[in-house]
Amino acid sequence: MAEHPDSWYVATAKGLSDYPALAGDTDCDVCVIGGGYTGLSCALHLARLGYRVVLLEAARVGWGASGRNGGQVGSGQRLEQDELEKMTGRDTARALWEIAEDAKALVQSLIRELAIDCDYRPGVLHAAHTPALAAQTQDYAEYLNTHYGYDRIRPVSVPEMRTMLGTRAYYGGTLDEGAGHLHPLNYALGLARGAAAAGVQLFEHSAVSEISGKARKTVKTAGGQVSARYVMLACNGYLGRLEPRIESMIMPINNFILATEPLGETLAREIIRDDVAVADTKFVINYFRLSADKRLLFGGGENYTRAFPRDMKAFVRRYMLKIYPQLADTRIDYAWGGTLGITLNRMPHIGRLPDDVFFAQGFSGHGVAMATMAGKLAAEAMDGTASRFDVYSRVPMRAFPGGRWLRYPAQVAGMLLYSLRDRIA
Repeated sequence: MAEHPDSWYVATAKGLSDYPALAGDTDCDVCVIGGGYTGLSCALHLARLGYRVVLLEAARVGWGASGRNGGQVGSGQRLEQDELEKMTGRDTARALWEIAEDAKALVQSLIRELAIDCDYRPGVLHAAHTPALAAQTQDYAEYLNTHYGYDRIRPVSVPEMRTMLGTRAYYGGTLDEGAGHLHPLNYALGLARGAAAAGVQLFEHSAVSEISGKARKTVKTAGGQVSARYVMLACNGYLGRLEPRIESMIMPINNFILATEPLGETLAREIIRDDVAVADTKFVINYFRLSADKRLLFGGGENYTRAFPRDMKAFVRRYMLKIYPQLADTRIDYAWGGTLGITLNRMPHIGRLPDDVFFAQGFSGHGVAMATMAGKLAAEAMDGTASRFDVYSRVPMRAFPGGRWLRYPAQVAGMLLYSLRDRIA
């Protein structure tokens, strides 16, 4: 049975609990499939509304991307607002911005309400790896200030950037003090405890093999089955072939993170002065932050196969040393990988199928806040208030071209082309 992979997150997990596998038949109002942020949030909010909820997780709660990611709670959607205005019109773009702002507030309110000890800290520094991108990033901050009234983001000059980060790799950028970062696995575990306390039946090691039925759905696992009025698909990059009607809308990719040995206060503050999270402008993004025990958690590199690199420490370390060569002699204590789902336009794919099957997937690396909010929006829609949920129907979505067998190699070729631009920039 799949257990949590070795990672700094697992080593510092608070409240890891064992939930049973489904055994026998049970009945509920909603069956949620997937124990990450989307599924846990959906289950929690449905239970608070009085629904009987069963959640089925194939491995362990928080086992997937929700327990392995960089922990950044970003502002806005995955696409910038000016792009969304061109894609959807200003009214829809503004509605999407407001949902994203509510998503950050939701994360913080759940942390408070459920007393989740997940080291939440404010601040995300967007670091530009070229002068041209620095100018674009700063122009976008001004756009948010002017057109969206968002005053939590400001420009950062080259000299200031070099006092904030102990590297000369960046040419300025922006600081978003309305964004933040957290321990992602502890956040997921806290959501699970909250859902269980609200009455959700959580089952681990309960992979779903089949969904059938119309007015009532039958959800089958190896150990039993669930009869439900509604089904929520919260599988993201692990959807596989469970639901062919939405399978082609996302592509799974792998990303990797390392954790250094503890650096001590002096070196930690040299490399990230203010304990903010950092995300740069490369297509294959570097993202990093300090842990509570003063390690550098550095995410860098991705691949597009089913296998992770054999030596993940070495794989990620070379990206880290391009930013922080002064860490060449620093020990790497942990390295791990995770699978996320991306969409063709990098916007979340959120909606419902004709037979009361709801879904949310494809958060494209922007999922801590948005996946939590997507779960709540799905719960609202099942309860009859779909106005916010249905905003996503106005975002044009396309399947990856080429069908099941050709879409993956075609997209990989495109991803490799863009990653090559990072190396020559």
